Amino acid sequence: MLKKSIYSLSLIVGLLFTACSSQDENDANALLSTNEFVLKEISGQEFVIKKANEGFVLNSQKEKIIILDIFATWCPPCQAEASHLSKLQEKYKDNLNIIGISVEDDINATKLLDFRKQYDATYALSTSSDNRRIINAVATSLNIGRNFGIPLMAMYKDGKLINYYQGATEEEFIESDILRALGK
Repeated sequence: MLKKSIYSLSLIVGLLFTACSSQDENDANALLSTNEFVLKEISGQEFVIKKANEGFVLNSQKEKIIILDIFATWCPPCQAEASHLSKLQEKYKDNLNIIGISVEDDINATKLLDFRKQYDATYALSTSSDNRRIINAVATSLNIGRNFGIPLMAMYKDGKLINYYQGATEEEFIESDILRALGK
């Protein structure tokens, strides 16, 4: 009788822990999905960005520097920086990915194409529904709150923050940080 009771109790405890670990796995999977962002470029190319360490990495090109440029098409400093970012993207194309992420909810590809043409923004521009999620994640990781100035650029290498810039920033400052991240 005692053996049966111990066996039954062991079986119940085992099932309880199995259910808990299953729930823990589900919680971990949900957490992983909240740390992953799929940004769709206006050309149709998708970028998967993951939260890593204290920053972000571009899933397909982890060794590259990534600049997340949070902007608006109507913002004069954002418009002014576009051609400078394009020059940097071209100059460091083997080591750098710049992704423009608009703060404008539900921005359409036509508006971004117009922005690209008018301001020579030849780097990736995202039309994704994940724009708001990644903007909030970047702002949270930088501890700047949700009411920040734009443009906001955050530069990462190997999931680590190199630097971030709020407002109009000289191309030379950005390039200096790119060179530092490249070890030059």
